Amino acid sequence: MLKSMLETFTDNNGRARLTAIAGTVELSNLIPPTVSYESRGNLLIIGAYDTITALAPQFSTLNSVTLLATSAADAVQMTNDSKVFFSNDVTITGYLGAFEVNCRVAGSLLNTDTNLAEVTIGGTSFDLVVDMSADGFINTEIPAPGYYPVGSGKATLADVIETLPDMLGTFDKPKYFRLNNDICAHSSRGVSGCTRCVDACPAGALSSNGHAIEINPFLCQGVGTCATACPTEAITYALPEPEKTQNFIYRLLNSYQMAGGEKPTVLFFGNRDEKTVTEKLPLLPSNVIPIALEELATIGVDTWFSALIYGAHQVLLATNLAYIPETIDRVLNEELAIADTFLTEMGFEAQRICLFDLNAAGDFVALEKALLPVDTNNIAGMDSAVLTEQLSGTKREKLFMALDKLHAHSPLKPTNSNVPDNAPYGGVECKTDDCTLCMGCVAVCPTRALHAVGGRPGLQFKEQDCVQCGLCEKACPEQVITLKPGLNWDAESRQSAVMLHEEEAACCLSCGKAFAPASMINMLTEKLQGHSQFQGDAIRRLSMCEDC
Repeated sequence: MLKSMLETFTDNNGRARLTAIAGTVELSNLIPPTVSYESRGNLLIIGAYDTITALAPQFSTLNSVTLLATSAADAVQMTNDSKVFFSNDVTITGYLGAFEVNCRVAGSLLNTDTNLAEVTIGGTSFDLVVDMSADGFINTEIPAPGYYPVGSGKATLADVIETLPDMLGTFDKPKYFRLNNDICAHSSRGVSGCTRCVDACPAGALSSNGHAIEINPFLCQGVGTCATACPTEAITYALPEPEKTQNFIYRLLNSYQMAGGEKPTVLFFGNRDEKTVTEKLPLLPSNVIPIALEELATIGVDTWFSALIYGAHQVLLATNLAYIPETIDRVLNEELAIADTFLTEMGFEAQRICLFDLNAAGDFVALEKALLPVDTNNIAGMDSAVLTEQLSGTKREKLFMALDKLHAHSPLKPTNSNVPDNAPYGGVECKTDDCTLCMGCVAVCPTRALHAVGGRPGLQFKEQDCVQCGLCEKACPEQVITLKPGLNWDAESRQSAVMLHEEEAACCLSCGKAFAPASMINMLTEKLQGHSQFQGDAIRRLSMCEDC
């Protein structure tokens, strides 16, 4: 559908765009990991008595239909109706094939807490839930598979009546994420830190067990906000992997410009909006290149700035304002606030990266100038088949590489900039007079931004790796570490390991090995010299290493 529309453009940019899109293969996971749901067709309909009893006959082909009325007024109506249960104290958890419904049931059952599926269908859970209540019993912005909140307006009754009879059997869904708790900044050694991913999930799939992040793959809907919000790449999107997405953008922009296209603007959009994009694209200039994503929020500032480095004059994020959930909107706007800060601090227009309402396509005016001069970008120069160097490394490393390239050609060339609240960029301050070099901060740092010197007592810090998670600040027993949000534009100092604190080493009285800060051993000796267990030669143990 989209390709057919692109074929209608016959100008130079239009032909180059079609050539690039047709000739650039998007690499995706050949066999993505999946999770499976098993539905036996046991349905629960919950809501007002009149509504659910009228709706029940629509699902007669399912294995079973259980009705649960929820308002006190319904209890009177259903006194003689043994097919309907009543409760105004209900909790529902789960997903397709595994909805556990616990409630205090009145009417035909004793007034006790119970698992409704056990007493109605002889199982532990329902497979499907149609919720006709106004507020809904599962309060997530994106409903779990198999849960249809018609009453709250997040699902339409006509669609539910049409699709539910087919919801029997085994269903596979991609596992959209990868999780590496070893580099997660959420928690370490009992200290709590970053919660960006949990706060960014609109489906309720992420939670903390107190020690680590857990993701329920059955609730995950593949929105990607968790991966975009994660500053350490502990969570990464897997459909496709971020590296493959950026590689596709790189090759697509190269193909467009090598085919003679000029002044490219990138339009990112989620797959669900393809129809709207197809309708609105004829209103946009032919140098606007549409790039489909599984979901719009699966990419963030690193990918946006990479596109600018690869020659895009502007990056547009196509939004469907009638659909976008509040959490996704918030995460996108937080990322955009960071992008806006970086661009404006350098003296560039904030609209180089911006949300774009597809309904305003007719009013769009493209930016004429690229951020980088043509002679610094071999792609844009088109003077040879040699590509400009593709950014590599972690998403954080790629972002800083892009920023450093732009900073070198920026009008303002800032040295230090403030960043929006909760942005994962900045440094730390250490009150060295009170620091004992206990290395508690080093033990909890997920990125090794804080690390030991090695061979002698010392604490070093690399600003580029600091994600401002706060673990070091909370773990410090002396409370001498303070976060300092901001962006240091000097690449050399930002990437260098800076000595925060260093002391003379205490050497083992027995073997001579340096094993601790001298000040710490002196402090312990002074405090314990009067203790009964450290009299005579016993006090010498404090001045020996762990081996001796």
